[in-house]
Amino acid sequence: MTSIADTREQPGGSAVRNAFLFGAPLLVLALGHMLSNLLRTLPGVAADVIAADLMVSPDTLASLTGAYHFAFAAGQIPVGVALDRYGVRLVSLTLFAIVTIGAVLAACVGGAAGFLTAQIVLGIGCCGMLLCPMTLAAKTLTAEKFGLWSGLIQGVGNSGMLLSASPMAWLVEHHGWRTGFGLSAGLAVTVACLVWLTVPKAGRGTHERRATLRSEASQVVRIGLSPAVRGVVILAFASFAAGIAIRRLWGGVWLMEIKHVSRLEAGNALLPLTLALVAGPMLYGIADRRFGYRRLVLTSTHVLAAAMLLAVAAGGPGGPLSLALGLTQLPPGFDAAAFLVLGAALASQPLLFAMARVVVAPENVGKALAAVNLAFFAGAAILQSCTGPIAASFGIGAVMVFLSAVLIGTATAFALLTRPSQIAR
Repeated sequence: MTSIADTREQPGGSAVRNAFLFGAPLLVLALGHMLSNLLRTLPGVAADVIAADLMVSPDTLASLTGAYHFAFAAGQIPVGVALDRYGVRLVSLTLFAIVTIGAVLAACVGGAAGFLTAQIVLGIGCCGMLLCPMTLAAKTLTAEKFGLWSGLIQGVGNSGMLLSASPMAWLVEHHGWRTGFGLSAGLAVTVACLVWLTVPKAGRGTHERRATLRSEASQVVRIGLSPAVRGVVILAFASFAAGIAIRRLWGGVWLMEIKHVSRLEAGNALLPLTLALVAGPMLYGIADRRFGYRRLVLTSTHVLAAAMLLAVAAGGPGGPLSLALGLTQLPPGFDAAAFLVLGAALASQPLLFAMARVVVAPENVGKALAAVNLAFFAGAAILQSCTGPIAASFGIGAVMVFLSAVLIGTATAFALLTRPSQIAR
């Protein structure tokens, strides 16, 4: 496939054509990441009705939805190996088939066990939806352009959270939460057809397959633990987990149970956060290509995100910020503003992929990106599983404080384990 990086030297019409031939498959694959975000955040605006339908408590539901992240994390290593071995097209189509099955299960089966099974299947199916377009871009683009395009991919993918905000809140309110999963199954089939039509077989890996699957899988782990990538992996462990815990579950529960707003109002309050996660990665990608400073940007944005979570907790009933202002609690508008800043800060996440991309050989790109993505979703699985017991024992405000502390700790480790020269563009 012709690289988009090579189109500048070609005549105008040919350059546009080659840019389209690259951009169309990439954006179609990014729709898979959009669907993944829709599926993982859908419970956030329907947590109460899902829990009531399944006859479980909110903290038990948090554990059930956490199974999605465990399955997602478990799939990172085999998917990373498969992308380098068999190519983006075949891997992507396989994943869409699994997602379709999982969404149908979620829409049809009953009980906590059925929902748990559906979450596991969906986690397996969605585990490579971000890796597929990222791997295609990394194998086709120069390192300088990858930061920009990785932001574009993440921005398009994060638009799935727009669908699970107010639109999904309306759908759940009028047609039930199972309808959302049924609609997702239809979207999976549609995007799979687009992948079949647009993603060329030339996108597959071309390296020799002398290494065994076991050795290649262990290589993913070695890359993630290597000195060059270790700091990136540590920050990735908390970065996605904090954002998805708020967007997928606790943000909506906090607004509805603590601030006593309706489901639709909670969806509207979370919408600015979602918009920041959609537009932010693209803006960070543009800024990164022009200015750089990835290490400073990532450290400062994650500390800012931690501060916003502390502010939300402090503005709750009887919180220190509320008492300082002479109020029982701060209004929901304050939480919406804090969540907006949180989303804008955590939107810097694609820079972690860009940092990992520059330290590996081209034939190991899929494995390197898988190591970072594994950290993203292992962190989400582990930390979200911790939030349920914390909320049950100490309240939802304690969840905000816990996530804030983890962000500060991992941002500090990241700053200590990386060097400015290592992050140079």
